[in-house]
Amino acid sequence: MSMKSLYKEVMDLNLMDDNDQKRDTAKAFFEKLNAMELPEYFNWAEEVFEDLHVKERGDSQALVWADLATKESATYSYSEFAARGNQCLNSLRKAGVEKGNNMYMMVPIVPETWFTSYACIKGGLVAVPTATTMTLRELQFRFETYAPDSILADEIYADLIDEALKLTGATPKIKLVRGNKEGWTSYTELEKEATEAEAAKTRSDDLLFCFFTSGTTGLPKRVGHTATSYPLGHLSTSVMTGIRPDDVHHNLGAPGWAKWAWSSFFAPFNVGASASGFNFTTLDGDAYLDAISTHKITTFCAPPTAWRMFINLDTSKYDLSNLRQSIGAGEPLNPEVISQWKKLTGTEIRDFYGQTESTAMIGNHPWMNGKMRSGSFGQPSFMYDVALADDEGNVITKPDEVGHIVVKLDKWRSIGLFTEYIGNPDKMADVFRDNFYYTGDRATFDEDGYWWFVGRSDDVIKSSDFRIGPFEVESALMEHPSVAETAIVGVPDKKYHQLVKAFVILNASYEPSRELALELFKHTIDILAKFKIPRIIEFVPEVPKTLSGKIRRVELRQQEVEKQEAGTKAQTNEFFYWDFPELSSKKK
Repeated sequence: MSMKSLYKEVMDLNLMDDNDQKRDTAKAFFEKLNAMELPEYFNWAEEVFEDLHVKERGDSQALVWADLATKESATYSYSEFAARGNQCLNSLRKAGVEKGNNMYMMVPIVPETWFTSYACIKGGLVAVPTATTMTLRELQFRFETYAPDSILADEIYADLIDEALKLTGATPKIKLVRGNKEGWTSYTELEKEATEAEAAKTRSDDLLFCFFTSGTTGLPKRVGHTATSYPLGHLSTSVMTGIRPDDVHHNLGAPGWAKWAWSSFFAPFNVGASASGFNFTTLDGDAYLDAISTHKITTFCAPPTAWRMFINLDTSKYDLSNLRQSIGAGEPLNPEVISQWKKLTGTEIRDFYGQTESTAMIGNHPWMNGKMRSGSFGQPSFMYDVALADDEGNVITKPDEVGHIVVKLDKWRSIGLFTEYIGNPDKMADVFRDNFYYTGDRATFDEDGYWWFVGRSDDVIKSSDFRIGPFEVESALMEHPSVAETAIVGVPDKKYHQLVKAFVILNASYEPSRELALELFKHTIDILAKFKIPRIIEFVPEVPKTLSGKIRRVELRQQEVEKQEAGTKAQTNEFFYWDFPELSSKKK
């Protein structure tokens, strides 16, 4: 069986309208894929993008791009896209960049990001996506850890990169720049190159992607993916998102992280759809929804931060009639956000889960439309043998028991699973244990097989003899009309080990007050078990997040530890449960 035929099968699968047929076909497809022996060599750019999509739909739109500030826009067909990628590859090769070398890409949401990523895959280069928020210290760490062979950067980051190169002594073979910079090659020079390029002979297990993790805990790790684990592994993502060849898919995400490769590149291009990108500096919800309307986006994936913003806007100003699917990823969405978006647009946000280390693993599949359960992040993908394990490494079979999300490896090793934490055998030994891969997340499942996210293993709060997942408490608070966003952490306590603290961002029409804090305490008492309710509420203007929108609870916890060590007094807008005689008890 040719690899190309696998992608054709997924295209046909996603076009099915009968949900039961789609589910059964997906199950059979992944069972076949999981059991098959991979070919020795595979080059996705040559065999799928060019030999399938360029040949069969070369004139169809592959990419639509817009800048929200300047209103500049551009579109590229599949044939034009491949030509631009080939020009980039030819330029790199002329500079001496060879198969196995790497390429750092520190650019915003611009077409060159797509073309250069394509050139890396076709040329067998290791793509190293790099967030545009990098500091000098962070770049220095990366260059010392993995010296750059080639670089693509926006002009405004060139000085910072040059300083990091000088500090580390790294000497890339070529530095491409969007704009003009002395000592760099302008990207416009690539237009002189030939539009055809020979594909590298890449082995299926060749390293093609190196992602420095966002570092929510500890220093960033290098996650390695291969010529198959992402290009082929993201068939699970293409099925989970349900993108069809005639869709215009949009992902609100930055190129510096794995989610961009997931949803802005492979998920649409695997099935011959159109990808899209909107460049922006600060997320303006109204400008963004206007672009979604203008460019007739049909499938839309965004992180929780954005969805929480959108539900508070007047969506009636925009024509969202083309929107067929709404998808959430990055961190589980609170049920209230999902229900509000459905009221506004008629589409349910289908939440799903995965990691930099994987592709889409668990989610609300397209065939679950109308059958989703509020707050559940779905069911496992057929590509992965997902289970829950207790602290002793035993598989949990009973519903409603909290356990570690693991991928079982005894029957097959999921294609979408990463190869290794490059240069970090200790971390590999930590996550690959007992014939499991430990994701570091915790969840439960109910008697009908729906999964419910609890939180990162490190985020689980231990108060007295209870374990409390932050997500459930956050969801309860989000149901109150005053709450725009919230983050729950455990803060140190001598008697109870940890107390539940809520950092609350209010909607525009509300102000912090003792009365509102009391109202929120009472609100959670009505919803949650007594041991889960927040004991401290602090109203804040914002909480720390990664660029992809994940709350950095580790940073919030550290702030609380430092406050206690310094003997810092309570903040002006910080309220404690035991200071309210109106509540049923003043005890902790």
